[in-house]
Amino acid sequence: MSKKAIIIGSGIAGISASIRLATKGYEVDVFEANSYPGGKLSEIEIAGYRFDAGPSLFTLPDQVEELFRIAGKNPNDFFEYIKLPVACHYFWEDGKKLNAYADIDRFAKEVQEVLGEPAGSIKIALQKSSFIYEHLSPLFMHRSLHKWETWTNPEALKSYLKMGKLGIFSTMNEANEKLFNNPKLVQLFNRYATYNGSNPYETPATLNIIPHLEFNIGAFFPKKGMHDITLSLFQLSKDLGVTYFFNQKVEEIIVENKIATGIKTSNETKYADLIINNMDMVNAYKTILRKQKQPKLLLNQPKSSSALIFYWGINRTFQELDLHNIFFSDNYLEEFDHIFKKGSIYHDPTVYVNITSVYKPDDAPKDCMNWFTMINVPNNQGQDWDKLIAEARKNILHKLNRILKTDIEPLIEVEEILDPRKIEIKTSSAQGALYGNSSNNKFSAFLRHANYSSKIKNLYFCGGSVHPGGGIPLCLLSSKIMCEMI
Repeated sequence: MSKKAIIIGSGIAGISASIRLATKGYEVDVFEANSYPGGKLSEIEIAGYRFDAGPSLFTLPDQVEELFRIAGKNPNDFFEYIKLPVACHYFWEDGKKLNAYADIDRFAKEVQEVLGEPAGSIKIALQKSSFIYEHLSPLFMHRSLHKWETWTNPEALKSYLKMGKLGIFSTMNEANEKLFNNPKLVQLFNRYATYNGSNPYETPATLNIIPHLEFNIGAFFPKKGMHDITLSLFQLSKDLGVTYFFNQKVEEIIVENKIATGIKTSNETKYADLIINNMDMVNAYKTILRKQKQPKLLLNQPKSSSALIFYWGINRTFQELDLHNIFFSDNYLEEFDHIFKKGSIYHDPTVYVNITSVYKPDDAPKDCMNWFTMINVPNNQGQDWDKLIAEARKNILHKLNRILKTDIEPLIEVEEILDPRKIEIKTSSAQGALYGNSSNNKFSAFLRHANYSSKIKNLYFCGGSVHPGGGIPLCLLSSKIMCEMI
């Protein structure tokens, strides 16, 4: 008789876990409070415009392909993507524009021509990023930090001798100021801290691992949009026999004699051999694990930043814009002080505009564009969000108008807004934080919940709020690490 597993939450890590467990012979049930799978990796459709609702950058596609392969499928038959020729277009208030080409030689040349920074600086920075990845990814991305064997294997021992070169003892900003002469390039590389909701002036320089993913390996785009990651893996899991229960909010994880044995919903009680939590760790302990001993040190850690997103249907095309576009603040330090110290939004925020219709024209009507317009904001601490959103919207429009030399407001045909309050409600993310606990100190990697419970047998964890962290690749890796323990 096959063993049973229950997964709470159908975020991308939960779907991935269901696939891995099904291929191990488990009978898998997934309970989801929403009416749809994917968590943050979902989509919105408004009056002929389609938007990927959440994560917009796709790196490490091999983590998606691996799930098809372990199921005995050819990934190319189910999921297609392209490598981007340009990772991002960057804009500054003084009129400077920079294309971050995927071809590193071309990118280095562009940096030298536009910013006057020696081309060699880019190559050195990406070599350092590759070095960090080579020595830290086996530890922090592919293994549990909470198992003794992680720290005693040969790869770990080799990395200990390199600790001084891995950025553990300096901040990201300090490391980047040593690498580059031009403040704009420092700002560009500091931006990678936002990929896990961190502050580049506080987070350790180990996060300079991220440019390696985007440049040395590459940035990609699924041909059917980011939501196709969810849909293709969701279909794969169902083909493997996984059963989904939507609009089924789990009310409690049943624990008997320190063993997780099942779950309770408003409708039923179900038992299983394994219980996997893909819900935000903090909210899980406050709700479905409220009767259990609380890991207060982890629960009380500062949370990552959140996001304010305007989904705009724009009745015009802009040839100077690409899939990924950044309009930088003139005072990056002050912007992050507002986010992490003042709990507010700076009047000159850095604006990110993602436009999937550049590569997928049917995401917008003819001669139109779908703008996913986002700024980084603090997590929800009870601020007057209606006031903050109104001010931010005005400041974002002014900024875009100045740099693009146009008037955006009359071009907006449709609009929907996602703020930290809605993020918390829709995804059960504590305080609407996008990446769980903050990574703004050198010990942050150790202040994430393990992929298993040390107190309750047969209870496991996956997703962006636990090890190794947030973002699509790390969420997929969290399910892999977890399943390798079972």
